[in-house]
Amino acid sequence: MRPRVALVLAITAVVLGGLLLVPTAYARLVDSGGTSPSGETPVGIEPSAPPAPTLAAAPVTVKGVDGFFGWALLDRESGRISGSKNMTATNSTESMIKVWIVSDYLRRLGDRQPPSSMLKAASTAIRDSNDDATNSLYKAVGGVATLDRLIKICGLAETRKVVPPGEKSIWWSYTAMSPRDAVRMGECVKDGTAAGPKWTEWVLEEMTKVRGSTAAKDQKARQGGGRWGIIDGLSEGILAQGPVAIKNGWTLIFADGKWHLNCLAITDRWVLSVMTRYSGRKGLDYGADVCASVASQLTSMQPGAVLRVPVPLSARS
Repeated sequence: MRPRVALVLAITAVVLGGLLLVPTAYARLVDSGGTSPSGETPVGIEPSAPPAPTLAAAPVTVKGVDGFFGWALLDRESGRISGSKNMTATNSTESMIKVWIVSDYLRRLGDRQPPSSMLKAASTAIRDSNDDATNSLYKAVGGVATLDRLIKICGLAETRKVVPPGEKSIWWSYTAMSPRDAVRMGECVKDGTAAGPKWTEWVLEEMTKVRGSTAAKDQKARQGGGRWGIIDGLSEGILAQGPVAIKNGWTLIFADGKWHLNCLAITDRWVLSVMTRYSGRKGLDYGADVCASVASQLTSMQPGAVLRVPVPLSARS
């Protein structure tokens, strides 16, 4: 009886254990594409696609910022916001807020079509970060009232209106906003709240068409090239997943001698904001590199096995 029992147990172990051991054994025989040296996929084993990269909370280190630096990341699936310890501290938004002003204008039209000149202004405000175009939209939506709507509609907690030093009125570019509120604003645009059902896709599409670099030739008195920052820190694997909508804001403020620079990026899976102030001597490229570095440091691979658990032959059709 003992030899027979031992034989039965051995056979059972091979059958049951095979489901767990086959992938390991074949790992030495199968290349990265899930095929054997002969070019055939092993029977009973199904290769899975490589895990998709994404952005996820992680330690971030940035050197040389001598004023302010903060970031926030919104996971759109869970709704969770992670970020730097000071993600509730604020910076002036500069041109980053233009995406809200455009969205607010379009949403308030309802079913009406805007004049062609205003639609062109909305496009130019986003693609080229044009100040004059933004000012025309800002006036059309009631000036400072649009900032009140931003705070209320998007549920912002740290954002506040600001009168610049030496001025007597509120400026949209000086609006104080935290990285945490910046991703909330981004989500407000992405989920359709900001621009409404008719115009949301248009706004997001315009944000994918932001153009111009940090080069002096692209930086002019009333507009500037803004395609840099987070977008440059994203891997090819992330870029391949779908369009990335961006809107940056940047100004060298003479009152404090610092660049006030912010980056916002929106995808189907996440919203990321990076906000910073630093010495004007460092130049625009430095701030663009800070934003790119944060995106790169937050890039991670989703957990997942290289091979799925094999399907028993008896269960196959």
